[in-house]
This record gives sequence, structure tokens and C-alpha cells, in this order.
Amino acid sequence: MARRTPRNALFNRLRTPGRLAGFLKSASVCVLVAGLLSPLAQAPAAAAASNDYCGGQCSDILPPGENGNATLAQILLNQVFGTQPDHAEDQLGPYANLATGYSTLTDAKINNFFNDASFGVASDQVASTEKPAGRSDVTIVRDKKTGVPHITGTTRYGTEFGAGYAAAEDRLWLMDVFRHVGRGQLTAFAGGAASNQGLEQEFYRNAPYTEADLQAQIDNAVANNGARGQQALADANAYLAGINSYIDASDSGRYFPGEYVLTGHKDSITNAGTIDHFKITDLVALGSVIGSLFGAGGGGEVNNAISLIAAQSKYGVEEGTKVWESFRERNDPEAVLTVHNGESFPYAAKPDDAQGEALPDAGSVTQEPLVYDRTGSASTSSATSASATAATTTLSSAKRGMSNALVVSGKYTASGHPIAVFGPQTGYFAPQLLMLQEIQGPGISARGASFAGLSMYVELGRGQDYSWSATTSGQDIIDSYAVELCQDDYHYLYHGTCTAMDKIEQKNAWTPTTADGTAAGSYTMRVWRTKYGPVEYRATVGGKKVAYTTLRSSYMHEADSIIGFQMLNDPDYVKGPQDFQSAAQHINYTFNWFYADSQHTAYYNSGNNPVRATGVDAEFPVWGQAAYEWKNWDPATNTADYTPASAHPNSIDQDYYVSWNNKQAKDYTTAPWGDGSVHRGNLLEDRVKKLVAAGGVTRTSLVKAMADAALADLRAEDVLPKLLKVVNSSTVTDSTAAAAVTKLQTWLTAGAKRTETSAGSKTYANADAIRILDAWWPLLVKAEFEPGLGSDLYTAFGNNLPIDESPSAAHGPTGSHAGSSFQYGWWSYVDKDIRAVLGESVQGGLEQKYCGGGSLSSCRDSLISTLKTAAGMTAAQVYPGDDQCSAGDQWCADSIVQRTLGGIKHGKISWQNRPTFQQVVEYTSHR
Repeated sequence: MARRTPRNALFNRLRTPGRLAGFLKSASVCVLVAGLLSPLAQAPAAAAASNDYCGGQCSDILPPGENGNATLAQILLNQVFGTQPDHAEDQLGPYANLATGYSTLTDAKINNFFNDASFGVASDQVASTEKPAGRSDVTIVRDKKTGVPHITGTTRYGTEFGAGYAAAEDRLWLMDVFRHVGRGQLTAFAGGAASNQGLEQEFYRNAPYTEADLQAQIDNAVANNGARGQQALADANAYLAGINSYIDASDSGRYFPGEYVLTGHKDSITNAGTIDHFKITDLVALGSVIGSLFGAGGGGEVNNAISLIAAQSKYGVEEGTKVWESFRERNDPEAVLTVHNGESFPYAAKPDDAQGEALPDAGSVTQEPLVYDRTGSASTSSATSASATAATTTLSSAKRGMSNALVVSGKYTASGHPIAVFGPQTGYFAPQLLMLQEIQGPGISARGASFAGLSMYVELGRGQDYSWSATTSGQDIIDSYAVELCQDDYHYLYHGTCTAMDKIEQKNAWTPTTADGTAAGSYTMRVWRTKYGPVEYRATVGGKKVAYTTLRSSYMHEADSIIGFQMLNDPDYVKGPQDFQSAAQHINYTFNWFYADSQHTAYYNSGNNPVRATGVDAEFPVWGQAAYEWKNWDPATNTADYTPASAHPNSIDQDYYVSWNNKQAKDYTTAPWGDGSVHRGNLLEDRVKKLVAAGGVTRTSLVKAMADAALADLRAEDVLPKLLKVVNSSTVTDSTAAAAVTKLQTWLTAGAKRTETSAGSKTYANADAIRILDAWWPLLVKAEFEPGLGSDLYTAFGNNLPIDESPSAAHGPTGSHAGSSFQYGWWSYVDKDIRAVLGESVQGGLEQKYCGGGSLSSCRDSLISTLKTAAGMTAAQVYPGDDQCSAGDQWCADSIVQRTLGGIKHGKISWQNRPTFQQVVEYTSHR
């Protein structure tokens, strides 16, 4: 008898939650079962598996729950009555409760808020045992507490077959959705909601692959990796066989995900219709989505050029360049570093004499259209708005960073063993993009999280005596080339020859369904592709017509990283920190990788960092000419020379490591702006540094440090004290301003957290102070910088780096209700400028003083004026409401929503800024 099945409601955007169309729009919002809001009772400890060296001290959590499938009946019950399928949200309550429960945390209570991540399942905790498709070489056991699949195989094929079968049991609908996203075919599959249109456009612009392109990436990854490449291919085929076996079984047994009925792919009465089998190119399409979301650092060169031109127009070339560089903060000496021992890893530095720059003529840049021939609902204002947002997101360097890590050497822990609290911050979805599993078989021994549809290996998790995790790094593996046009707008000069661009198209059409009532519509997505990558902009350079292209080193190499993950899962490969680093070197996406075992910690920054031609500045577009190409670049395969592993930031056994998408190491430039004196990485650095200085770190104290930082308002903790220092430089006589200052100071004294008055109150302590700062920040930044910069340059810099990313902000790379906050903002600029005005020491300061034109009294007047305005704004003005919250509901505006990608809905939880999947580990022994 089949266990579970999916839900219906993808049709909300990945970032900003939207409403489901048709039937689902009017359905009631689900409510959290009260019992789930209480810490779960811990299961009896199981005898440790013989290959488990964690001693019961490995834990993990992944909300909302393991079960991401629901039958049509289960979807309807959820929509009408709020009932939940088994294990659909049983990890949401414990995860949410840490926000109010961490202050009294002890080691004994950790698994009230996390799962026991030991290998195996105690006999009295076995919920089900199955032999998928009747196979004798693999068993899937699911535990009672969370329903996580524990896959054990006696053959490699059987093990991977079981992994595919379990993945389809838990995430079939989601996997189907994302293989269509990766191919630019979401609207035809799931409906034409504006959010679906935007989503498929965002990824198609990044990776416009043909079927031949997808297959070539498989062939190349296999051919270039010897025996491991052949094993990866065999694993992938076994995994696919498992997925397809479940599709056939659920189809004939009529327990397939209900979304297939609601989107018109299956008939609930006759069972007519099909669920297409998965094929190997689907895995590449899925991989391209995940790589684009979390592992493709760089881009933004054209936006950089536009702001540089604006700065030079305002101040002149020499001074304007200095101003631009001071805001860019390429190598800020005050930036928090992951490798903090002073070691230098130069990459993408400003060249002494830039060569080949192709800056556009002022005002000539236009974005290349992606969508053509719109009909019906594709022509609505919401559809065109979604297209604009998708284009902005794709072309910006301010990509989703997310994820954090806190790792402490055993030298500073109470036990003498290293401790790590780390995980990816991948957003909140229903079902979740990641899924938990344990895989034990020949050459594989791991437990942890994997992206649905790519779970032939554990991607983030633990092995027998080690754990690993990642954060997005963001170093620049994307460059922009200006290709001179010839003949017409669709031919360009390549090495002196007029060459036709390739036209890649995807035509999509949709009609209303029960799930998505969006009216019929259609459009064509069209990408013009050159040897230097897809065309993203048009402009003139010195009067010559050019197209600006985008080339990333992982383009056409979406499958390459599979080898690194295969190694990380192999207990015979990873036996210590050096092996871990070697495995991470086989991952071509831009990530920071962290490692801990019972004796050692380690770090490695992955990614294929291209070796650029001498004099090329990675910040700006360069001419598409041989002299400025990556060293030994082959356009046929998009391969080049890459910087050696030793040149990537790396370390073994540093006293501690922190990462929250901050700067990796001295002289290592990342593509996003904002690596300055104030970064959310400081929230971890300050706390972990104190713990290490005191010594005796425990799992409890490190979890507390993470949880405390997760509730902190970065602006309040690190910038507000300096702002108030200016304001209080003389007595505040205005009563409105004085009252606001008192409230802000009281909040600061209380710790500057955004936290409930008590668990479940849905009301913040110090709510007025939080409202005031949320209103004040954009006002004070504008008043501080726009008069000096001028509106054009101020706007241009704002396009490079958003002003703010508070929890309730709907802009920025994550959008509202996404948890992740304070990654991108002008906090460092404000911090450096205010300190300069106060006459304090500033390393790597801005080129000029801006607040009050550098006058302390004028700066104070500006701050008090904007503070008074902010204090007078009502909650409804500061939190205007959206499809999730009524205007003025502060807690709700911040709250985390599990964004529906299927038919099952979940309740909101209070804001936390922490990893979605998270591990707490302390190994007691080693092989």
C-alpha cells in the first residue's frame, strides 16, 4: 500500500508568495496543529550503527516535513479543513520553536528542536519497511518520528534505484515542476499564472539549453571523469529507473500526486492521461535551476558600468572613479572574513592598467527582450511586471546568497572535539526544495539533504565520521563581453569574421485548469546566443552598435559537480580534511564548503574560477576579442584555464570559521556589492569569537549563538548605536524625536532582537522601536546620500546594491516572507560615513563625507528630521499588507511562509534568519 503523495500549488512564485488561481484561491488557509507547536518528545536512543562515529551527537532539521506528496483527496482535505498528510509538517513546529526556546537550551534538549541524525532506525521506531518494485537488493525503512527514508542496498544499482523510488515517493510533483522550469516549459505544464511566467523566464534567460545541449553535458561529464564518470552515469540511470518505477506503480494504483489531476494531466474518474517518465537530461535541467539559484556567482558588469559612468559624469573621471571604487568595496579592510588568519588569496582584483574595457555610451543601454508574441493573459500588466522582475533578478550580481556556518576547532570546545552548526538557507517551500534521506550501499554511506530530483547522493549532510555543509560564495565566474555587430542586429564579429547568432526559442501556451484559472495565453521566449554566451543587453560603445553577452564558467557544465558529490558520499574516499577538500574541488559551482570530524575542521571555496587575460577588470564588460578572452578558452566546450585549488580560499583547523555569504579571505573579491564594515556575517563573527575566547564551547552554546544571530536586526545591532551617537551629540529637544530615541535605545539595551513577547503571541517586544527603524532606514539613507551623490548616481548605486533587506521587505533577491534578511543593504556605507562625520577612525572609508555634507550638526539635523517622519508613520504605512497579511500587522509582515509549490498549505511561523536545513554535529571518534 502506498504511503503519501503530493499537493497542489506551485503556482506561487519562488520568492514572493502569490495566490493560487481557480479552486485553490478560495480554499481556506491551513492551520498548524497545536501539538506541532510544542517540542516533540524525543524518541528512545537507538544503539549506534557500527559505521556511525557521532555518538548520538549528530542532529538535523528540515521544515516543513519529509512528505511532499499528497493525493487529490489529501489536497482537498487540506484546502477545506487544514488537515495534513502524515509527516507533511512535523518538522515545522520544532524548527519554529527554537526562536523562543533557545535561551533555555541544553544538550539534552537539542533534539526537541532537531532530529536525531544517527544512522539507522531503532527497531521500535520503524514505521514502514518496503522493497521497492519487489527488489531483493534494496530496502527502504521509514522512521515513525519524521518519515525520513533510510535506504539500504546490497548492490550499487539497487541502492540508487531505492534512492530514486524514495525521492518520487516524497517529491514527485516538485521534481516534475522543476524539470519543466529548467527547460523553460513551466507554464505549459503547471499553468500561466504571472508568477509561473516570471519563474520560467528567469531560468531560461540564464540557461537556454536545447535537448542536444543537455545531453552533451551528460556525455562530457562522463567522458572527462574516467571510472567515476561511468559510475555516476550508472548511478543516474538506476536512480531514474527507481523514479519511473514509482511513477508506474502510483499511476496504476491511483495514488499519484493530486496536482496532476488539478492541472489537467490526469483524469480523477477514468485515470486517463500520463505522467511522463524522467530521462537523464531532466537531471541536467534540474541541476541548472539549482546552480543558477545558489551557485552561480558573478554578473552585473553592465550595471557596474552604468554606475561608473554616472559617477564620472558627476565628479569627473578621476574623482568619479575613486567614488565608485569606495562604494564598490572590492577589498574592504574592515570586512568580516571566513579565513581570518591573514592569508591572502588574490582574485578578481582591480588591475593597475585595465585593458579591453567596453563601457557603453551614456544612455545607450537597453535590455535584450526575452518574450515575444504575447497573446491572452501573457499580455496583462501582471505578466509583464513578472517578466521585468525576472530579468532584473537574472542580470543582477546581488544573487541569493543565503546559508550560514559556525564551526569551532576542538581546541576551544569542552569535549576537545570540533563542533559545527551549519546549513543552507534555501528558502521555505511546501514541499521543500530539499529532502532528507539516508543512503547505505556499496561505496555510499551518508545521511542528509539533497535537492529533490538530484538525490542519488546526499549533497549536504554527514558521512560515517564526518559532516559537511555549504554556503553560497558569490565569487565572479561570470563575465560580460561586448560583441560588435555586423550586417544586422543578429550577426557579430567573432575573431574578425561576421558570424550569425544562434536563435534559441521556446514556445509556451496554456489554458485554465482547476489549479490555475489564469486565462489562456501564450508567448515565445527567444534567446540570441553567441560563442560568448547569450545576449543580455544592446548598446553603443564609441558609437558602434554592440550586444553585451554573459558567459559563466559553469554554462554548459551543469552536470560536472556530480563527481564531487559522489566523492563526498564515499567513505573510502573521504577519510580526513584533505580528502574533503579534494572532493569539493570537483564542484564547479560557487560555494563555501565546511567540514568537521572528531579531530579536524576544514574549509574550501569551490568553483571554476576562470583565469582572465592580463589587464581585464572582472567588474566591467570587455570586448569580445581574442586578447580579452579567458586563458585557453574553447568556445566549443566552454572550457578554459581555471585558477588552481591552492589559489582558492582554503584552510584546515583554523580556530573557528563563520560564513553568512560574507567575504571569504583577504584580497578575494566577490561579485556582489556590500562586503564592507557591516555585514550579516558580523552577527556570527561577534558571537563565535566571544565563545572561542572564553573556551569550553558546547553544541548548546554554538546553537544559541546561531539562534541569537537569527533574531538580530543587523541595522540595530551594528549601525543604530552610531546613529544615536550623532543624534545625542546634543540634547534632543523635539518631543517626537526624543520619544523615538528613547524607544530605540530601550530596544538596543534589550538586545535589538525581532522576537515575540512570548511564544505564539504574534506580537513583537519593542514593536514601536522596530516599526520606527523599519520606517527610518530608507528615509535616513536617502537623506544621507542623495544630496551629495545626486539622484542619478544614487539611483545607479541602488541598482548595484539594494538600500535595505529587512524581513518584511518584498524587494531584494529573496522577497518577503522568506526568512533570509540583511544580506544586501547600505549598512556599511552608513556605518563608514557616520563614523567619518563623528571623526572616528575608518579604514577603507568612502571617498567623501555625505551625511550633512560632512558637518556633524547638519548630519544630526538630517537624522532627526527623518526620524521624526519615521516616528509619525503608522504601522499600516510601514507594513502595507499583501496577499498574506493585513496592513499594519508587523509580525505577519516579517513572518515566514512556506511558499506553496504543491497543493498542501502550512501556517506561518515567526521570523528567523537561519538555514532551512541545518545540522548540529560533534563527532566523538574516527575510523
